[in-house]
Amino acid sequence: MRIILLFLIGIHGFIHLFGFLQAFGLAKFNEISQSVSKTSGIIWLLAFLFFTLAFILRLFNSNYFWISGFLAFTVSQSLIFNYWSDAKFGTIPNLIILTVAIISYATFSFQTKVKKERVNMFKNSTMATSKTITQKDMAHLPPAVQKWLLSVGVLDKKPVSRLHLVQDLQLKMTPEQKNWNSGVAEQYFTTQPPAFNWTINTQMNPVLNVVGRDKLENGQGEMTIKLLSLIAVANAKQSEKVDQATLQRYLAEIVWFPSAALSPYITWEQIDDNTAKATMHVDKTTGSGIFYFDQNGYFLKFTALRYKDAKDEKPTLWTASALKTEERNGIKIPVELQADWELDSGQWTWLKIKIKDISYDIAKMPAH
Repeated sequence: MRIILLFLIGIHGFIHLFGFLQAFGLAKFNEISQSVSKTSGIIWLLAFLFFTLAFILRLFNSNYFWISGFLAFTVSQSLIFNYWSDAKFGTIPNLIILTVAIISYATFSFQTKVKKERVNMFKNSTMATSKTITQKDMAHLPPAVQKWLLSVGVLDKKPVSRLHLVQDLQLKMTPEQKNWNSGVAEQYFTTQPPAFNWTINTQMNPVLNVVGRDKLENGQGEMTIKLLSLIAVANAKQSEKVDQATLQRYLAEIVWFPSAALSPYITWEQIDDNTAKATMHVDKTTGSGIFYFDQNGYFLKFTALRYKDAKDEKPTLWTASALKTEERNGIKIPVELQADWELDSGQWTWLKIKIKDISYDIAKMPAH
């Protein structure tokens, strides 16, 4: 599709050069039956230049393609109206280019909004002190949690304050979906206070792109899904159910930065030698779940009764399971996981994640 669009922009833009050449007597084209003034010829040249710029920006996937696309459409379509009998069919490629420009602007706007949210999230967070974690710091935790923290290697390391990770993922949007959709997700966390911002970009088919953004801030959750970055198909916020579900998600994901188990926002309760319940309180929102560990103290799974939709009358059993554990930045973490909902019709495995990159305690937002 990208190659076809570039070809369309290139050919359509080049055709505008004909009006300029005829206006200044540099060439004669039988397809242009109307006389073209030199003033109009300059405008035809301007349209050609805008399309050329649009081609270059699209070729290099620039975030600012939409500007040149709008300009090229506006100038070109005004010419087409003035030379309707000769140029009316140029409206078709113009409308295609306009549609792409609108989608490009929606993508730019979405990315800009997310960037601002992440910058503000970092501004509102504080970094941990230089003090490293000792066994005394862990003494108040249940034995199962202490064993986990010792096994994964947090002892004598600083608590993580900020986290950035990139995920390769596969997902199914509905229980009935047979084939997996592939996507890439990027996520930022802070621990003081607890917050995260997660975005996903996935291709449903060669034409339809879907983006999403989930976030937790001040104990409040938001979940957004947009087709082509433009059409909102989900926008859940200002809901106690969404707040709780988002907080539970944060709780499950501390397995990527286990030192957060020491957070004053989390209280622990021992269930047995390999199981512990965690309850998290942030502002007015409370969420809980159960952590399961193996005999060596490594994370196996997290379960919670969690609302999968703000319209749900009751929560559903949600499980996040570790599939593979490896060392990253000196800490042993799950690098492959899957998430399941236990529906009345059976288990729905809807998400599989692979950690592609993970960085701890980044000082500021990376530039994109």
